[in-house]
Amino acid sequence: QVQLVESGGGLVQAGGSLRLSCASSGRPINVMGWYRQPPGKQREFVAAITSGGITTYADSAKGRFTISRDSIKNTAYLQMNRLKPDDTAVYYCAARNGIGWGLNNMDYWGKGTLVTVSS
Repeated sequence: QVQLVESGGGLVQAGGSLRLSCASSGRPINVMGWYRQPPGKQREFVAAITSGGITTYADSAKGRFTISRDSIKNTAYLQMNRLKPDDTAVYYCAARNGIGWGLNNMDYWGKGTLVTVSS
């Protein structure tokens, strides 16, 4: 079993930065990803990273967000820069034992952390 705990959310002004952390415990996992659910909308993919360091981003995150991973600490990070009000959402960390990062294919989910970007 894998447990994921997110932290680092909060209130920030547009143009600011936040770094989210996702601490994992339990068995080693391959893919760790970040997803978000804006108010009144469906959950969507943000970024993912494999155990080998391969990264992928949603178009909305490219150039502004950076996903990284510390294998020793079993922690994934999402550095978010130049935040916009449209980035306001609950951000979830998810993990998968296999390959891929499809939203419906992730094996484990955290409870989420709220990010609010004010204009």
